[in-house]
Amino acid sequence: MSTNAATTQNPRANSTTLGALWIVYALLRLVAVILMVLYAATATVMFGALLTRVVDYAALMAIFHILYTVAIIVTALSGIFGLLAGLALLAGKSVRTFALVASFLSLSDLPLGTTLGIYTLIVFLL
Repeated sequence: MSTNAATTQNPRANSTTLGALWIVYALLRLVAVILMVLYAATATVMFGALLTRVVDYAALMAIFHILYTVAIIVTALSGIFGLLAGLALLAGKSVRTFALVASFLSLSDLPLGTTLGIYTLIVFLL
């Protein structure tokens, strides 16, 4: 049996590649958190500009701020768990919990997070 056939049959053999991909993804998510925090005022102004003809714009702005804060928190958690999973995969440690949490948090991020999350779910759940 060749090396390629063994790797194809056992996806866990690629744990270093998967770990490196999780680290790259996590760094992208953490940069996104920094940018979301830095541009929060700009996002507020842009969303507020859409509400010029709405009667009760204060309630919609409150909902926007809540959803924006939730988006920042989910993005940060996705980056943190992705970094922990990637580092643990590279170190060869048992990483099932971190990888599953990171993959579930990344599923909403198209296309890279969805792809990486689905592949990680396949590797760790099958």
